[in-house]
Amino acid sequence: MDWPPLWLACAIALVWAMDRVVPFGVFGVFGAAGAAVAAVLAGAGLLLMGVAAVQMWAARTTVIPRRMPQAMVTGGVFRLSRNPIYLGDALILAAAILWWDVPLALPVLFLFIAVIQKRFILPEEATLRSRFGAPYDQWTARVRRWI
Repeated sequence: MDWPPLWLACAIALVWAMDRVVPFGVFGVFGAAGAAVAAVLAGAGLLLMGVAAVQMWAARTTVIPRRMPQAMVTGGVFRLSRNPIYLGDALILAAAILWWDVPLALPVLFLFIAVIQKRFILPEEATLRSRFGAPYDQWTARVRRWI
């Protein structure tokens, strides 16, 4: 099962394990502000993912990677990011790093983004380009991959 939520769960588990091996303690490096920012990032990530999923559901297209999309969603949160669900995943992972106060885990965030891009985003973009052609290319010219 090669699904983005599993990659996210593994990355979060790695951050948690890193916290157990090299604990910085409560409010150690990022401080109370880090915990507050973590809460905001986690909430924003969940909201972004939820809104994107609802928009895709309303357009009667799939949120499951590697399935053939039935429609191209370009409005709403998809005007801000071509991949709002993956962006939401990254925000949640960043929140975990801040919440557990594990600055040494920052590379895990960048590794997660690289893995998601290679394993999911690039193949999805190829599928969308082949299915929707010029309208897809016009959308990608206006909207960035992440933000």
